[in-house]
Amino acid sequence: MAGIRTRLPVYAPVMLVMLIAAAGMVRVLTQHWREGAVLLGGALLVAGLLRILLPVDRVGLLAIRSRPVDVLCYAAFGVVMTALAVTITRGSFDFG
Repeated sequence: MAGIRTRLPVYAPVMLVMLIAAAGMVRVLTQHWREGAVLLGGALLVAGLLRILLPVDRVGLLAIRSRPVDVLCYAAFGVVMTALAVTITRGSFDFG
């Protein structure tokens, strides 16, 4: 596993998270806001998982504070966003 970590570019973890978040934004912008919100929450959960698994020199821009604080923030926001997207069932964002 050490060989994988040394070959992993520093920007790869944040790019993975950004790709998931971009897919979520595309879903939101195409009027599928629940699916998009779940993808955005999933991006945060993936960021937290990567922050746990990768060493400090390979995590790149996902490292903002200490590891426990980063993981707690990513996981909490990811779970809250996903839970809200799944549990909101009434109404829509149709203003017309």
